[in-house]
Amino acid sequence: MSAVRILARPLLGSSFIVAGAGKLKNADDTAEQLSPVLRRAADALPIRVDEKVLARAVGASQLGAGVLFALGKAPRLSASVLAITSALNAFVEWRSADISTAAGRGARRSGLLKNLSLLGGVLLASVDTNGAPSLAWRAQHLAADTAKAGRRQLADVEKATQKTVQKTARKTQKAVQSAAHRAEHTVCSAAHDVASTASDVFA
Repeated sequence: MSAVRILARPLLGSSFIVAGAGKLKNADDTAEQLSPVLRRAADALPIRVDEKVLARAVGASQLGAGVLFALGKAPRLSASVLAITSALNAFVEWRSADISTAAGRGARRSGLLKNLSLLGGVLLASVDTNGAPSLAWRAQHLAADTAKAGRRQLADVEKATQKTVQKTARKTQKAVQSAAHRAEHTVCSAAHDVASTASDVFA
């Protein structure tokens, strides 16, 4: 891991750790803020779940993912979780902000920009392979190597087939020549026998 990643990950993860701890500590307020989203999530689940429990789950996910990301443990997975919670925070804060005054509208805009910046940071982190080839790169090169090996095997098969055809043609040609030679010898012998018989008859 590079020095930049060692420094940047704790800095980026710190805000999520603090926010996740705050959601866990103030589950009632979190449930109230996330009420529209949590209500839909609770309705989608096959079992009845209290909104406060879901709020705690969101806070715990944000806190746990923030700690893992800061420590460099499963950074891509934890960054993906943080991206989801960051998008959720952006939506909730934008929806619940006070826009009755110019200062409130400015604060909402600043909060949105902050959340979008955090979202962009964790999205970049979610695709950071730490210098190792990504799965897409590996899949692409695996496909290219497989196609290359397939072309090589096809060329080998064509070459072997061509050799077999040539060998068979040579054998066939030799067999035909041998048969022709035997036929010629047979005809010559028969002609000689006929000539000998005719000589004896007319002698």
